[in-house]
Amino acid sequence: MTSPQIRSIPAPFSLAGRRAVVTGGSRGIGAAISRLLADFGADVCIGYRARSAEADSLAEELRRRGVQATAVAADLGDASGADRLIAEAVSAFGGVDLMIHSAGIWPPEEVPVHEMADERWHRTMRENVDAMFHVSRAAARVIGDGGRIVHIASTAGQRGESFHADYAASKGAMISFVKSQAIELAGRGITVNAVAPGWVDTEMCLLPFAKGGRARVEAGIPNGHVASPEDIAWAAVALCMPGARHVVGEVFNVNGGSVLPG
Repeated sequence: MTSPQIRSIPAPFSLAGRRAVVTGGSRGIGAAISRLLADFGADVCIGYRARSAEADSLAEELRRRGVQATAVAADLGDASGADRLIAEAVSAFGGVDLMIHSAGIWPPEEVPVHEMADERWHRTMRENVDAMFHVSRAAARVIGDGGRIVHIASTAGQRGESFHADYAASKGAMISFVKSQAIELAGRGITVNAVAPGWVDTEMCLLPFAKGGRARVEAGIPNGHVASPEDIAWAAVALCMPGARHVVGEVFNVNGGSVLPG
């Protein structure tokens, strides 16, 4: 059912009838994306890892907005988890048109490469690179022509991040992956793009923002403030719009001017 609030949206900006999967969709950036997709008329399958109460509550909230919504627990670092997430979305909605991959980790502890344990490196790669591959592969097998795939990357994947080399490497891999898969799917009218946030006001950043950390971070951002999850959601959902059909393999920077690639 289409929400009354989106009936007057012009076609290039409407997602009415589109069926979306949002990984990491129950909180932070993912939750903001889920809500905005619903506001534009899309049905939403919320992929989450463990917090079932949050995911179920958000799904109910989206249903009150007039769209179909469901929540599916899945470990995307395992191929079977990603396959099941996409399969359940297809079962619930009859297909998938949009896949926004927001799930991932940022280990907050600062560790130089020469002291980094194998365990940390492998965990970051599993959660950020393996999961990306698994869910992108599963989505590409079922997504309809004219679909959209959007990955939430990071400025760290463009410029590196000292003491977080594992995270930076994982997001750099994501950017290269996006550019590769974008060409593979472009002939079907499926676009693959990335959004690269800088600092965002989410639970993931509680530690670096503590004890005056947020003020120090904001002092280094040209527009003077940390992004909200909604700032990132706007970019991700914009890439899902029908009017974005000619945007292929791009990295949409949303960082307040912190990184301005040439």
